[in-house]
Amino acid sequence: NMNFLPGIWWSLPLVLVWATPPVTSSWWYMGAVGSSRVMCDNVPGLVSRQRQLCRRHPEAMLSIGRGVAAWTAECQHQFRRHRWDCNALERGQRLLGRVLLRSSRESAFVHAISSAGVVFAITRACSQGELKSCSCDPKKKGTAKDSKGHFDWGGCSDNIDYGIKFARAFVDAKERKGKDARALMNLHNNRAGRKAVKRFLKQECKCHGVSGSCTLRTCWLAMADFRKTGDYLWKKYNGAIQVVMNQDGTGFTVANKKFKKPTKNDLVYFESSPDYCIRDRDVGSLGTAGRVCNQSSRGMDSCEVMCCGRGYDTSRVSRMTKCECKFHWCCAVRCQDCLEVVDIHTCKAPKSAGWISRT
Repeated sequence: NMNFLPGIWWSLPLVLVWATPPVTSSWWYMGAVGSSRVMCDNVPGLVSRQRQLCRRHPEAMLSIGRGVAAWTAECQHQFRRHRWDCNALERGQRLLGRVLLRSSRESAFVHAISSAGVVFAITRACSQGELKSCSCDPKKKGTAKDSKGHFDWGGCSDNIDYGIKFARAFVDAKERKGKDARALMNLHNNRAGRKAVKRFLKQECKCHGVSGSCTLRTCWLAMADFRKTGDYLWKKYNGAIQVVMNQDGTGFTVANKKFKKPTKNDLVYFESSPDYCIRDRDVGSLGTAGRVCNQSSRGMDSCEVMCCGRGYDTSRVSRMTKCECKFHWCCAVRCQDCLEVVDIHTCKAPKSAGWISRT
């Protein structure tokens, strides 16, 4: 079934189109054994520019699929202690679509992290020789100099510029079809995500010479682990800036004049977020009924905050854990299996636990 996102694919970041089908589903299979035209023409929601890129680079679509897996896991990690936990991705694409129809901080983060995921995946695929259209960074050749002296470029530097270029062309294509405020917001946050990946490009070197004396060095540029990008964008989410369109409709201005003007690295949003306390289809909220909370915390994962003042249920469960671990020379750690009894706290459901929908 090619229409795996009927009615809502247009509201999602483009890369979510690739997130839904498992590797064994029909269109992945067609991509492997059939023509790229057949595959690309049957993926719903692509604008003409995206279909062109899909036909021209069918092997890149598999890389984008890996990027989707990476950013989805990262989104869920960053929001794991919050009322909205990014698990709408797993529990219902329609719910995530509702979140992204709003111009909220959560929508800003998802656009940024998904764009970053595509950059990361395409860049990694280039370095691993999986794409015909790119390889290692061709500009990193010859000799160069840093604070430690001269070195030779060698190895395989990650071709981050190609990854950014491809992600910008592919992910931004849908937003460029529109001229409204949400499209401008999404383009801004997409770019912030791409820039975040490049921010953590680091130089790695290998020493050569007698006894590793480092008289000669070979260096290359490599992307950092995707978690660094996720942590950085999480800070940007917490410091996201609410904006309004300027009078000529070409850009943003801050909603509150007390705050600084957003830079290209900042995330921006228009609408305040709902509280996500109850199940509400219109805002894409699963509610927090049944969520595990931390009784001893004073943060967002505390039972008071997570459960929205409704209270919580406590159940006592037994589980096996590793205990009495000892280090044995050399070099092993041996542990015993211990039975541990712990209390698990879960948020109570509201009196009316059904879906709220205003449509």
